[in-house]
Amino acid sequence: MSERAILKTPRLSFVMWNEDDAPLVQQLHSTMATTLYLPGNAPWSLEKAEERLRGWFEEQARDGTTKYKLLAEDGSFVGRAGVSRFRSEQFELGYSLLEAAWGKGLATEAASALAGWFFKRRLAPGFIAFTHPENLASQRILRKIGMRERAPILVDGEFDMAFEMTAEMRPENP
Repeated sequence: MSERAILKTPRLSFVMWNEDDAPLVQQLHSTMATTLYLPGNAPWSLEKAEERLRGWFEEQARDGTTKYKLLAEDGSFVGRAGVSRFRSEQFELGYSLLEAAWGKGLATEAASALAGWFFKRRLAPGFIAFTHPENLASQRILRKIGMRERAPILVDGEFDMAFEMTAEMRPENP
């Protein structure tokens, strides 16, 4: 693998995107299933993927963190995950996996590793995550890694379930 890993877990590598990765981002968000709980609720165009990729480069340069490309052990692309600023005042954990990678514990592995990485780097006292109210799988993951539910949050005109984690809340062995 030629990319430099920012974080590694037993089955995943988190690496910074390349300039020509927009087709991977579009592939990730190319189905109704993978965009069901995202704003806009529709598959992404290549232009939207390029715009989002530019945003991740800007976040990384500004904040030292963003949503990273997720690679499986064999180097294949499986999704994105990371922590980035949300509305400038707080950090937000987020992840999205290709449908073929669902149900294998990879999102939990990624989210848990990111929580540890975030607190080790001392980026802030805590972070949030939010999910569509019907995204039960994501809610289970957030609870499993030790996040606590808090008041709903308004995101793109809809109320989402919100969760938070501080270093004190982090389980010793998630």
